[in-house]
Amino acid sequence: MARRIIVAMSGASGAILAAKTVDALIDQGVHVSIIPSGPFRMVWKQEMKESFGEWVERWADDPNFEIYAPGDIAAPIASGSYPVDGMIIVPSSMSTVASIRNGITDNLIKRAADVCLKEGRKLVIVPRETPLNAIHLENMGYLARLGVTILPADPAFYLGIKTIEQSAEITAQRGLLSLEIIS
Repeated sequence: MARRIIVAMSGASGAILAAKTVDALIDQGVHVSIIPSGPFRMVWKQEMKESFGEWVERWADDPNFEIYAPGDIAAPIASGSYPVDGMIIVPSSMSTVASIRNGITDNLIKRAADVCLKEGRKLVIVPRETPLNAIHLENMGYLARLGVTILPADPAFYLGIKTIEQSAEITAQRGLLSLEIIS
């Protein structure tokens, strides 16, 4: 059975991070369930050359790809009985981080993250905000103490990165490492 990962995309800058993460997971044969928020789709439109619809269309015939609306709280991935190996929120807004920290599950992104926490599954958050204030740091610190991996999209300058695309690919690979998809 293929590994299953949820990829949620909240309304923060960094659409390329989500695209590279999904591409890398599918390249590894992982079953991917994506949840793009409305604000994320707006960010995608501003940041990416390819439309979100065109990008999703690439995977339309792939049985290892599915897409859910954030309002679909009845989706199978909203239940702890649905077999997923983990979840990555890439990019993650500070609003999403705060909601997860406080157990607010008013959409599918937050509910799926809550399920990962209660079921002891891997949860990786790629925060996109700078500078960080004390509330942001406290929320992320709290989640880290619960076992959530906080993975900033921080360029690995020592690798001689020349492009944003290279940086996003490295962040995607670090996400897959954190989810134990690759070693």
